[in-house]
Amino acid sequence: MSIMRTNHFRVLLGGLILLLAAVVAPARAADSEPWAMADKLRAALFAAQTATLGDDAAAATVAVAEARAVAAELDALPAASAALLSQALTAAEAAAQAGDDTALAGARGLAQGALNWGSYEIVRGAVIGGDTATAQQWLLARDYRPGTRFSRPSADATLAVRQATPATVAETLARLDADLLDTYQARLAEHLAVAAAETELPHRRAESAGLAAAYWRVLLPAYTEQKGEAGAADLSAAADGLLPALLAGDSAAVAETAAHLQTVLEGFRAAPLAPAEQARRAGQLMRFLALVPVEYGRGVEDNTVLIDLEVQEAVTFMGGAAAAFADLRLSLSEIDPAQTAALDERIAQVTAALDAANRKESVMAPEALTAEVEAITAGLESLAPAEWLELNADADFDVLASVLDQVEAAVRAGDFALAESARLEAYAIFDFGPEPRLLAYAPPLVAEIDGLFWQGYDGRPGLAQAIALNATPAEVAAIRAELDVALQQAQVTLGDLSSAPGAIISNAAIIVFREGLESVVILAALMASMVGVYARLRRPMVLGVILALLATAATWWIAQQILSQLTRFGERLEAVVSLIAIGILLLITNWFFHKTYWKDWMAGFHAQKRQLLSAETGQFLGLVVLGFTSMYREGFETVLFLQALALDAGPAIVLQGVALGAIAVVIVGIITFKVQARLPYKKMLVWTGVLIGVVLVTMVGKTVHVMQAVGWLGITPIQGLVLPYWAGLWFGLYATWQGIIAQVGAATFVIGSYYLAEGMQTKRRKTLVARPRAPQPAEPSGESAS
Repeated sequence: MSIMRTNHFRVLLGGLILLLAAVVAPARAADSEPWAMADKLRAALFAAQTATLGDDAAAATVAVAEARAVAAELDALPAASAALLSQALTAAEAAAQAGDDTALAGARGLAQGALNWGSYEIVRGAVIGGDTATAQQWLLARDYRPGTRFSRPSADATLAVRQATPATVAETLARLDADLLDTYQARLAEHLAVAAAETELPHRRAESAGLAAAYWRVLLPAYTEQKGEAGAADLSAAADGLLPALLAGDSAAVAETAAHLQTVLEGFRAAPLAPAEQARRAGQLMRFLALVPVEYGRGVEDNTVLIDLEVQEAVTFMGGAAAAFADLRLSLSEIDPAQTAALDERIAQVTAALDAANRKESVMAPEALTAEVEAITAGLESLAPAEWLELNADADFDVLASVLDQVEAAVRAGDFALAESARLEAYAIFDFGPEPRLLAYAPPLVAEIDGLFWQGYDGRPGLAQAIALNATPAEVAAIRAELDVALQQAQVTLGDLSSAPGAIISNAAIIVFREGLESVVILAALMASMVGVYARLRRPMVLGVILALLATAATWWIAQQILSQLTRFGERLEAVVSLIAIGILLLITNWFFHKTYWKDWMAGFHAQKRQLLSAETGQFLGLVVLGFTSMYREGFETVLFLQALALDAGPAIVLQGVALGAIAVVIVGIITFKVQARLPYKKMLVWTGVLIGVVLVTMVGKTVHVMQAVGWLGITPIQGLVLPYWAGLWFGLYATWQGIIAQVGAATFVIGSYYLAEGMQTKRRKTLVARPRAPQPAEPSGESAS
């Protein structure tokens, strides 16, 4: 029995040991991973510095010893980085024993930089050797560039290593370098500036000097490859001497060395920008520059700051432009060094002027600042390659995120007028930039983004509604989070689009058919009553349609030549065209009812022939313009949408889709007008009147929405009313008081015009009945009574 108990105890004990090992093993494995070891080393050195600041030399010495023990386990470090780490730990031991917290901070920075350098070398070697597991582990022991939308859009090293295959080694290394070398060059510039700044704390300057020495070693191979070995040794010696000079209190030497290295960095790019990255940064540069005078002009009048937040946003956008220009400076210098230097100086001057205005030390007049920014923009347009100045969706999304930040900042400040202005600005960037191309590929996503920008989507509130109702910052932030998700999906969609000819042709055909179908419905409603003696009135409308088709073709050609100019004013032009169409439609509606019900069709026709002919000139022109605007409004919108496809696949392929869509529209149009021609006229009068009213009300709703989009009308949401997105898409119904009131007014005009005409006709008939008839003279013999 005792033997059995003993066996049971051994079995139980063994099971507990196995269970404990299963629990502890992952933790130990995690502790032994490179990134965890690097974190332990950094933590130990930080503890040593904390102890030194507390005058506890013994504790500091113990912490440094712990750091050295951890370093001994990092035996995979390359020899050069391992030697630099050992040098840093030796300096840390001496500083800990002497109680010198500044020297210890410098040693800590040098040690951290040595770890990052070694990590980079190991990851590159592992990628070349096909050991992606090791590459992924050591990649975590790296430094990161602070993430802002102004930063250069670099390749994601983590994703590159994860996707690495033996066939993509070169591509993976390029993406790895684009991320890490860019990060370390940016960090080196930051640390040089901190090390040279006498206003910074001594231990922070020392830490930056140590990091700068290590990061220069990361960049040295790229510098040698691009610039040659001449001078590289002297630069390395200068970087290594930065920390000793600082610890020796030689401020002049520190400033001189830091300035020299910064000058070298300005003329050197460790990981040159790829063409796509250059275009994206150029797009950011131009868009941020365009926003600077807009924000500044809103916040400053004459030489006085009226709205601080607007000036701060102008400073932010100018910072974004300056960061983008810094990334492009080297490439621009290769084109024209003198002009690039002049632009750099001018950007610095505008930046300084904005900073001074933000501090209210001196305030430049908005007109002067606008002139300066326009001069910078003109210089860039003349200097930059043409491909940099093309539309860039990624740049649009970058700038869009910045403007949405402004929306949230304004809401937090309680300035809802400013928040609405920024929202309209953000929507304009989306509407004129990514939306046309996105609409060609993912219309439901456009519907969602539009809804979140405006009155909401699928039961979720929109930014316009929230701002109009003075929502809390948390509520606006929640809507912004949903909008960010949709915008991110849109950016991914545009980045992953397929350019297969079949997809391009089908998308173009769908766009043409959709917009053409709306034109057919409008024309059918307008021309349905023009039968019998009024059939002649169709001719000027048909002429207007033909002119609109020619104008659409001309717009296509112009859009191919100057696409950017058209997209900038596209929605404003649509608003103007819509207003013209509405005005003429109101006149034609009033004329239609009065001509139809106020007078009998044939009574007195010959007696009034001269009078009608004298009025036909204006009538003819009005119908031509109505036919033109009814067709061209849709044609202009179609042209804008098709430009995105043309940029992706070329005009030839897109025109094939246009042909297919046009054939489908013609077939539907023939069927529609043939059916109309056979309808009984009396019934058609009622049907046509209703259709004209629906078309007019829809057009009014959409035009109000467009005018709100361009900032020409305010937005007052109707609380508690949530309309589905299709109601706006098909009927121009949006839950704002401005739109609903305008539509009700249009409907009232149509109905009132009808009843006014009907009442005047009834009164006229009663008058004719009450009036005694005059005797009719006998017709002369031999003459026709025709």
